[in-house]
Amino acid sequence: MKSNEAIDAFLALGQDTRLNAFRLLMEEGPPGLPVGKIAERLEVNVSTLSRHLAQMERAALLKSWRSERQVFYAVDHQGTRSLIRFLTEDCCKANPDICGEFSRRRNACHAA
Repeated sequence: MKSNEAIDAFLALGQDTRLNAFRLLMEEGPPGLPVGKIAERLEVNVSTLSRHLAQMERAALLKSWRSERQVFYAVDHQGTRSLIRFLTEDCCKANPDICGEFSRRRNACHAA
């Protein structure tokens, strides 16, 4: 991941509704949720939410697909792992014990 891509991802997450939607979709896992259900759970207008979800999709944090008349969103795990790797690629190279659990999770991201 390049710096400008990481900045786009952080900007996409840097708003309350978008962050809450991302966290909700992380909880839901690969099946994701239809836009209407996300809007209902977050108590947000569907048209407003659609713009937020599209921004996160452009930042490679979400992916979408259509099933009949519904649009579903789920976390783009590859894009999310890329962001985590970008943040942690130089974590504690001199002393990995400092990072503890975080270091092990970072290594799991590389393995996935």
